[in-house]
Amino acid sequence: MEKEQLEYVLVPSGLLVFLTYHIWLVYNIVHNPLRTVIGLNAESRHQWVLAMMSDPLKNGVLAVQTIRNNIMASTLLSTTAITLSSLIGIFANSTWSSDDTSFVPYGRSSIKHISVTICFLVAFLCNVQSIRYYCHVSFLITAPTTRDKREYMEYIAKTLNRGSHSWSIGLRAFYLSFPFFLWIYGPVPMFACCCLTSLILFFLDTTAKITRDLHSNSFKKERGTHVESAVEPDDYYHPLSGNNLSQNSGADHV
Repeated sequence: MEKEQLEYVLVPSGLLVFLTYHIWLVYNIVHNPLRTVIGLNAESRHQWVLAMMSDPLKNGVLAVQTIRNNIMASTLLSTTAITLSSLIGIFANSTWSSDDTSFVPYGRSSIKHISVTICFLVAFLCNVQSIRYYCHVSFLITAPTTRDKREYMEYIAKTLNRGSHSWSIGLRAFYLSFPFFLWIYGPVPMFACCCLTSLILFFLDTTAKITRDLHSNSFKKERGTHVESAVEPDDYYHPLSGNNLSQNSGADHV
């Protein structure tokens, strides 16, 4: 009974810690994108698309090779996810078949296996969706276009960021599978893993002030070049909403 009570308390508490952190992360990505690595990378990808589209005939090979590297990374994660989910299914099926009397469809043991399997399946689907976006961008980014065709460039940048966000969600599903896997050994390791994973992700997802300053200054130096000719001189791109923020507004986010 004590172990069951610990599971009823620690397992929801660990999931609540993990969920609360990601709610905070999404809030900062939307409202303070430059304070997070995801938002900072989204803006960098937007600037990269503008640079590649400034001369697609010259930069086409470089753009396709870069996108191909992302496709390979997504393919590796999706293959790993579907392989692990299949292995868990085979292991669970062999365990239940060896002793039919101990089979409990909705017991704690089956719930643990199902939770880990769902994480890997979500990771697989997100990475497949990421590959879909990347393949679409590889066709669009090499199409010849005029430098003043800003809407077309913005659409390519949004599509590229959608693929990257899908990859990030799939990676988060991998992170969530670790606490569920440790849940097999008890509720205490599961709760400790949720807290430790959230703490590590906090340092990995947030950016230091010096990083934000270097990022902002590097783009300011590009003002007036052909890379920024497709964008108004005092505009910043919001990676999620797709809206352009003024330079003063961007400074507030920094």
